[in-house]
Amino acid sequence: MGTTAEAKEYTSLKEFYPYYLSEHQNTTCRVLHFVGTGLLLMLAIVAVVLGKYAWLLFVPVIGYGFAWVGHFFFEHNKPATFRYPFYSLASDLKLFFDILRRKQGFRSESKA
Repeated sequence: MGTTAEAKEYTSLKEFYPYYLSEHQNTTCRVLHFVGTGLLLMLAIVAVVLGKYAWLLFVPVIGYGFAWVGHFFFEHNKPATFRYPFYSLASDLKLFFDILRRKQGFRSESKA
């Protein structure tokens, strides 16, 4: 955990996203984020379509569950969610769709 990056105050997603990527360099961590984000998106869509709104209570459990396993056991850092919840959520979604579009990979090097 870099203390310099943690002390920085981010004022935009564009500024935050490179820091987010630097905290997600481990391939297994990225795979777990991708799977968790994909599952939570599918669950949210199915819950709304079927009118099973109680299922939405599981969305954060799935999303955070996969991500936090990635951070604590593979990346060995503290999730940025604790300090930057909204930028982190937006970055999770951005990374998910960047991987789908092949702008990012499961390895930390950018493909764009």
